[in-house]
Amino acid sequence: MDTQLPSSHSSRPQGRPTWLAMTGLLLVMSGCASTAQDLGPHGTATLPAQYQDWFDGGRPKHLEFRHKNTVRQADEALVAGRPRQAIHLLESLTAQDLPKGYYELAKLYDHGDGIPRDPAKAAQLYGKAISTPSYILGNASLNLAKLYREGDGVERNDLLAYYLLEQAIKEEVGRDASLMLAALLARGGEGVKADPALAASLYRQAADQQQADAFLALAEAHRPDGWLAASPEQSSDYAQRYARALERQAQGGDVNAMLKLAKLYAPSGLLGDQPQQQLHWLMQAAEAGDTSALYQTGQALLERGDVEQGLSMLQRAAYDGDVEAMGRLGKVLLEGRLLPARPESAQRWLREALERGSTDAAVILGRALIDGDGMPADPGRGIALLEQAAAQDDGLALAALGDIYLSGEAVPTQPYMAVDYLKRGSQLGHPYAKQQLGALYLEGRRVAPDAERAETLLREAAEQGQTGALRLLGEGYLTGDVLPRRPQQAKTLLEQAADAGDTTAMTTLGEAYLLDRLPADRPSRGLALLEQAARDDDAYAMVVLGRAYRHGEGVPRDLAKSAYWLEKAQTAGHPSANEALGRTRQDQGAAGNIRALVEAAENGNPGSMADLGQAFLSGQGVQQDLQRAQGWLQRAADKGHPGAAASLGRMYLDGHGVRRDPTKGRHYIEQAVARGHAGARADLGEVLLSDEAGAADPERGMRLLQQAARSGHQTARLTLGEAYLSGAHVTQDTARGLEMIRTVAETGDDHAAQLLGEAYLKGNGVDAAPDQAERFLTQASEAGNLSAQSLLGTALLRGDESVAQDVSRGERLLKQAAEQGHAGAQATLGRAYLRGEILERDQRQGADYLLEAARQGHETARLALAKAYLSAKGLENANREQALMWLDGVMDGDSQMAVETLHELLSDNDVLAAAEASAAR
Repeated sequence: MDTQLPSSHSSRPQGRPTWLAMTGLLLVMSGCASTAQDLGPHGTATLPAQYQDWFDGGRPKHLEFRHKNTVRQADEALVAGRPRQAIHLLESLTAQDLPKGYYELAKLYDHGDGIPRDPAKAAQLYGKAISTPSYILGNASLNLAKLYREGDGVERNDLLAYYLLEQAIKEEVGRDASLMLAALLARGGEGVKADPALAASLYRQAADQQQADAFLALAEAHRPDGWLAASPEQSSDYAQRYARALERQAQGGDVNAMLKLAKLYAPSGLLGDQPQQQLHWLMQAAEAGDTSALYQTGQALLERGDVEQGLSMLQRAAYDGDVEAMGRLGKVLLEGRLLPARPESAQRWLREALERGSTDAAVILGRALIDGDGMPADPGRGIALLEQAAAQDDGLALAALGDIYLSGEAVPTQPYMAVDYLKRGSQLGHPYAKQQLGALYLEGRRVAPDAERAETLLREAAEQGQTGALRLLGEGYLTGDVLPRRPQQAKTLLEQAADAGDTTAMTTLGEAYLLDRLPADRPSRGLALLEQAARDDDAYAMVVLGRAYRHGEGVPRDLAKSAYWLEKAQTAGHPSANEALGRTRQDQGAAGNIRALVEAAENGNPGSMADLGQAFLSGQGVQQDLQRAQGWLQRAADKGHPGAAASLGRMYLDGHGVRRDPTKGRHYIEQAVARGHAGARADLGEVLLSDEAGAADPERGMRLLQQAARSGHQTARLTLGEAYLSGAHVTQDTARGLEMIRTVAETGDDHAAQLLGEAYLKGNGVDAAPDQAERFLTQASEAGNLSAQSLLGTALLRGDESVAQDVSRGERLLKQAAEQGHAGAQATLGRAYLRGEILERDQRQGADYLLEAARQGHETARLALAKAYLSAKGLENANREQALMWLDGVMDGDSQMAVETLHELLSDNDVLAAAEASAAR
């Protein structure tokens, strides 16, 4: 909403935006091509009522004769070191409600002349000074605008600062109001619309008047990250004009100008990294007596690798009483990165700085005492020093305390206290506190998740140079768990963090490139980043490389390289390296390198133990050895491997390689169930339904099968489907049973397809559907299911159950099943060959098939043969048990004799007819 305020003078036109009048004046004076009519107000909100009297005009008060002498006397009192007297004199003017009195008193509190600085008090007095128009209206408005723009002593208020600056310009203060307004309009603010074009115009006007700060602003504006169109040429031109303006000031002895010149030539300076120029101006400032320049020179030399001269400059500054230099010197001597550590000298300088009130020294010494860095650890004293610095609102101290109370390494964790410290540090603007607090809000750790707040804090920390914040923000945009998923922003931020040397960012980015979570500029980029991070000792990068080579993700599968990187990660102490290496060894074993699997198993990897046990159990890659299988499975189960416990339990239930022991088998399967093994739940469910191990519990059995089915275990789902279909152990629910069986069948399970086909074939719980029956039985048959081949073959051979007869296909399916030992198929073929109705009669082949079926215990085949014997002996009414005993004796004896005996029996037509009649029943 556009805001229009009346003039501060009664003569200002009412109802017309004050901005238009001011801009029109500026544009006419500058000769700018734009017109006032092209522009509108920039305030987008209404000012609160309490500020209206600052701008509502009124009768001016000058009355200089009433305060001129008083102000002069107050100035003299300040010079003489009597601030109380100065305040008393100025308060005599404020008692008369004179604007000049408020203004002068406000300046005293604003600058802290002889008294503690109090910007809040200053803002209050400036407000009173501008409530009544006078000749100090412009200067008071400008000074108050600075406080509101910076949030100094008052809550930051860009809109209020905008109108105060407008008022100051209108009063033609001749100071830096137009530059401040340009800075505000360059990017806009809360309640103020950005207007880069107008901001640039204001800066150029100031530049034409040779104002150095305008050159600086325009040079920065044309940089790649600036608010105007990027232009290296214009940026460089304005930077050089700024340098020339500073040089003129420096030649006049302005030390501040010398320091600004040094900053221009620093590595990140506008004129690029020019070390000689930077050091020249720093030395000039130092020789001019600026102690801070000595400190900065020492810092610059250290950063450039000139340790000896850098330390010398720092020592000179420290001996000259520069507290900041003392702290830095202590830190350098303590860390021992640039030169061998000198703990005693370090402590001496840090204590000297501490005695002079240095919070930096308190933080450095406090952290060193907590970590035991260069001195015996003393967490209590270290925390006390950090608390001392925190009490003085030191952001780093607050951030460090938050870190300490979160980690719980030096002291027990105090999460609420930690969050409070981080919030305080963040409010003070410390980037590391913002980063930590942003991470907490991002993770929802110790605080409720807050995506918006996390994003704001991390962005601010990143803008202040925290590479960790760049990485965290990039990871947040990459995963999209809390923050919105923004792959392109994630890529940009992680690349920036990686370029700044953050190895974790390199690893995250490399993994994302390798796994195609982010598009890489070139295929090898992900691998290169991971290898660089691994070379920089990032153990997780080694793990990622090892896994990638094991799975062949983004790189060719190479188990040898996988083992190489995982062994390095293991040596580096990464907690997941052992398990990952074990998996690689398992894969090497599966690929035929049984030695690798044995090595991993002997090194204690439970997964490898389990795999080695399975290898010995199945004879895969090694000679089958059930005793060794049991031993390795036992060791893996004892280590908590659920799959090994399940396999061991099944061995004992089935008596496979061990003495059958259902109780022990159930014990191991119970272990596997307790560890979450879905297959074991299914096994145990079946055990409890079948009363195996002598402890039937159908209710629990069904519950376990349901749990296993919910976790995706297909066998459990199939067993449940059969139970619902038959009504065994559960209320019959045919539709549900068929649906569960169908779900499993559609995954390719041949047994499920066979059950479903049989149900549709015979109408078990569902209307018979020959087409569906043939479809599912064919699916199971083609998967090698012998029962399905026999069922479908029989139906096709006879044309039973409304299935269209297909004798050739039926015979082929039955023969396939019979040749693989399916007794039902053998019996069906035997009868068919003996009868000779559908297939060509072949008594010898029929006898062979019947005998094979009988030997496997097929009941109707055994009865048919027994009946044949009885008929042959004229004993149709003889004891059936005697006949079966004869049959068993024949089959247990010489096989050839048994076959010949049957051939003789079945050559008699009467006997054959009797056998056929028996087999048909």
